[in-house]
Amino acid sequence: MFTTRPEIAGTFGVVGSTHWIASQTSMAVLERGGNAFDAAVAGGFVLQVAEPHLNGPGGDSSILIYDAIAKSPRAICGQGVAPDAATLARFGSLGLDLIPGTGLLPATVPGAFDAWCVMLRDWGTWELADVLAFAIGYATRGIHTVPRISATIESVRPLFEQEWPSSAAVFLPHGNVPAPGALFANPTLAATYRRLLGEAVGATREARIDAARNAWYRGFVADAIDHFFRSHHVLDTSGRRHRGLLTGDDMARWAAQVETPVHYQYGDYTVLKCGPWTQGPAFLQQLALLAGFDLGAMDPLGAEFVHTITECAKLAFADREAFYGDPDFVQVPIDTLLSDSYNEARLALVSDTASLDLRPGSIAGFHVHVDHHAAERAALLTRAPGVGEPTVARLGAVGGDTCHIDVIDRHGNMVSATPSGGWLQSSPVIPELGFPLGTRGQMFWLQPGLPASLGPRRRPRSTLSPSLALRDGDGWMAWGTPGGEQQDQWSAIMFLRMAHHRMGIQEAIDAPSFHSEHWPSSFWPRAARPGKLVLEGRYEAAVLAELLSRGHLAALGEPWSEGRLSAARLERDGQMFAGANPRGMQGYAVGR
Repeated sequence: MFTTRPEIAGTFGVVGSTHWIASQTSMAVLERGGNAFDAAVAGGFVLQVAEPHLNGPGGDSSILIYDAIAKSPRAICGQGVAPDAATLARFGSLGLDLIPGTGLLPATVPGAFDAWCVMLRDWGTWELADVLAFAIGYATRGIHTVPRISATIESVRPLFEQEWPSSAAVFLPHGNVPAPGALFANPTLAATYRRLLGEAVGATREARIDAARNAWYRGFVADAIDHFFRSHHVLDTSGRRHRGLLTGDDMARWAAQVETPVHYQYGDYTVLKCGPWTQGPAFLQQLALLAGFDLGAMDPLGAEFVHTITECAKLAFADREAFYGDPDFVQVPIDTLLSDSYNEARLALVSDTASLDLRPGSIAGFHVHVDHHAAERAALLTRAPGVGEPTVARLGAVGGDTCHIDVIDRHGNMVSATPSGGWLQSSPVIPELGFPLGTRGQMFWLQPGLPASLGPRRRPRSTLSPSLALRDGDGWMAWGTPGGEQQDQWSAIMFLRMAHHRMGIQEAIDAPSFHSEHWPSSFWPRAARPGKLVLEGRYEAAVLAELLSRGHLAALGEPWSEGRLSAARLERDGQMFAGANPRGMQGYAVGR
């Protein structure tokens, strides 16, 4: 099959990410003796500078790791929680039935920084100063501006100029949108990181990392955020100006958690995802349903393959809506959702025609709410500044966007990380810090009694969903993609083509893909388009025709428009392979 570039092969180390500078940064760390954890942290901080329209220091991160020495996979939760003041009553008093998609109200504790630091402290070997040096250098001297950054800033220029002057000060230098190809610097962010390192004092490497964490969550960073949120009323997607709810005390009482991943055995592979505070288990639920089909006998570019995966995705994501939430506060029946008996019953719902209904399962002891108004909310969608998700906005979908990075080192350690949020169009820049906060709180519901209902100190049900797979108990592959609702569709399609059709990483990434918008989005205004199916424009006309005949509301998108995947895998002979998405001419894999 046609591929756009070779699959990278090596034996020393490989990296794939959504930006070539981040990939090369991580590879540089490996070359200098760092391990996969050091390399991923350095690359992650660089992504904040290289892709500020897709993630930032004030955002979140979900991370999966495989420790080759301990033969142990772990999940690191960099998803911050809702403020103590974020109650249903508080939002009711504001006359809101949806949490805005921009501004200060949807802010949660910024979790990415602590997640990176915890991974560096507990599994890395480098000093924080050394992994941050790359990002500080680019923020100081400037980094190449890709066209999408310029377009994003242009789209929110009036908002910045009229409402968010602190953002204009950073992202409209001298009053101008940075030109594509120009160097863009953020000296205020560089100064923030330098000050942070100045306060990172301690007798050991671990103590110095913890001192930096303390400065972030209980020191000058938290103080600046607290002051900004108390003193500013900010225009958001409600059309009104609101003050934020996040406080320094909220930040001081939070830390990134290390957890055991959720898993499902699919043939020879143990597939790992973060818990139901993300949508990740929906990937596993799709596998549990698809195990009932002979996918290997299907054409991986044919209508039967598309139809079968789409119908199973509809069922899995309907369960996401019905059952997923922060497991620290609600019971999520993961074991039942992944059980053979449950999925055998669900398989009876998959027919030769497309379903246009949202059909969550029924589990004893659980009350299931079905959102019957999601399709109506599609009318609320506008091109309001800062709304939407850059990866798929051009396709008419909405969501929050992100970046992704995968690393494997010479020891067999693996990282799959999906940082997101705090992108430049989400909320105003905190002037003293040089970055905005995220808007992940928009993923809470303001109706009481739902698994993902808003509540103080709860984690919103994030779309950030890295993937990791083991084979015979050893780390095999790390992979993922940006794309909001599409993450656990595109990444599942890639995995299935590799598992059943023996595609390599680059071949599976390059193959035309697809996505459904059938269920409610996680992002404001929580709209659904029942039956909508978007095929990448390179599909044959006959495939589209057959899907339409089966009742799908299918359409062709642009020829190279579906997915921003990257991946890295390790084979039994010691060879490592990596690939990255050619769409957008930005993602790259490197290795040797």
